[in-house]
Amino acid sequence: MSKNYKLITVDGRAKRGQLTTVHGTVQTPVFMNVGTVAAIKGAVSTDDLRQIGTQVELSNTYHLHVRTGDEAIRKLGGLHRLMNWDRPILTDSGGFQVFSLATLRKIKEEGVTFRSHIDGHKIFMGPEESMQIQSNLASTIAMAFDECPSSRADREYVQASVDRTYRWLVRCRDKMAQLNSLPDTINPHQMLFGINQGAVFEDIRIEHARRITELDLDGYAVGGLAVGETHEEMYRILDATVPHLPQDKPVYLMGVGTPVNIVEGVYRGVDFFDCVYPSRNGRHGHAYTHHGKINLNNARFTFDETPIEEGCQCPACRSYTRAYIHHLFKAKEMLGMRLLVLHNLYFYNHLMEEIRDAIDEHRYESFRRDFIDAYEDNESK
Repeated sequence: MSKNYKLITVDGRAKRGQLTTVHGTVQTPVFMNVGTVAAIKGAVSTDDLRQIGTQVELSNTYHLHVRTGDEAIRKLGGLHRLMNWDRPILTDSGGFQVFSLATLRKIKEEGVTFRSHIDGHKIFMGPEESMQIQSNLASTIAMAFDECPSSRADREYVQASVDRTYRWLVRCRDKMAQLNSLPDTINPHQMLFGINQGAVFEDIRIEHARRITELDLDGYAVGGLAVGETHEEMYRILDATVPHLPQDKPVYLMGVGTPVNIVEGVYRGVDFFDCVYPSRNGRHGHAYTHHGKINLNNARFTFDETPIEEGCQCPACRSYTRAYIHHLFKAKEMLGMRLLVLHNLYFYNHLMEEIRDAIDEHRYESFRRDFIDAYEDNESK
């Protein structure tokens, strides 16, 4: 039983909970707003994040390590102080960069040697280094260092990778315990989430889930999905894996995803989500609504004097029309990007509120069906 996570309601496999942290309580299911380098792309401030209902901000260990540097951030008092953000922050471990920088890396038992994507200098990161960096950043939740094997990797490679990821997890746990015990650690209450891997092999996923569950960590993530496999494969792996992770701990589906992916993930027992889609797509003129995604670059919005979505209470919809935002993108004004990023993050954050309400009221099955029908019908037009 987790002392930090409280399971409030279960509706089918969907679960409603709350995670208590040193930086506040998180109501789950939750979407974490991605601020890779301690900033949301699109000129969105932490004051904005509070206004649009953000519960958790997510930053990237690797990117902050290469600039401005975790040691500098530690001297500045950690990420919370640097960003002026008093709510929870989750930092990833740098493990995904091991996957994404495949052409620049060398993996050994000790860790990974790879080259900075900025200036090419050599970097070594292993479990202990990742934990030290995340301790310097003083995030609320640190992710274990892992390798994310390709969804198309062969079985032998995936099994060896997962076995090593388990050994790395034990080292992460031990290093974090040591760091949290030091008198000068900024956040001695830092939590650790382990990561389940196994590509699209159900039996490898299940066995790994069982092994990491025995370590009794603060939470667990399912990694290595949304990296090239189909949505059907992702849902199949979640169906197989999540039942073998503890129901009384948070479950985090990393890097996912679309609104429909999130609704389907919750249906399968997931608590935490993150994705760059809402901010990235907003910067390119795409807005999320309950009736699908719209592209405000399109000429049909030139004279459209309605808000992005009727009834939406985000800063963009309360004050501006589709026509104005269309104009801003045509004029290449930064305000257009800012307004759409705010709208999209608000949409995601408040979609999670609707999801939590549906679970609380034991109507998640009908909510899921109605949401997907309305969303996908319009996406296909």
